Amino acid sequence: MTGDRRTGDPRPTDARGSADSGAGARVWVVGIGAASGVGAEEVRASVCAALARAGAARSTVRALVTVAARAHEPGLVAGAALLALPLYARSAAELAEVPVPHPAERVRAAVGTSSVAEAAARLGPVSGAPLGELVVAKMRGVGARPRCTVAIARHVGSAGGEGDRQTS
Repeated sequence: MTGDRRTGDPRPTDARGSADSGAGARVWVVGIGAASGVGAEEVRASVCAALARAGAARSTVRALVTVAARAHEPGLVAGAALLALPLYARSAAELAEVPVPHPAERVRAAVGTSSVAEAAARLGPVSGAPLGELVVAKMRGVGARPRCTVAIARHVGSAGGEGDRQTS
């Protein structure tokens, strides 16, 4: 195992090139909500802005997670590819069960749950894993007319690992 050559991070990496892969390691999961037509560059820039707010390196992020209804949105899929991160889908029913600080009825009307970004970040890609700790609350995407929201949660151990429904 070697460090992450892309970021200069000297910590050990797992097979996907991410740091902190030990059983008790803290890993980051980014939850992302998006409107139809979101662009890949907005997704990339919004995730990077949220990571900067958290003081987290990209190399510690294990996954992007969104609601199943938006998981095949071209901008989300392409944004995940730009970030070299897997994109996972969780059902609206799963997300609706997660307590969040900023629920929105407008979001519930659109996708069937009052939170996507915060709930997806806390829930992570692995069913049955403990909920992550929200470290960046829902923030609007970057750009003049943001079409996404992003939140970040810290998970311990394998909770940020391989998930159930990877879409990219």
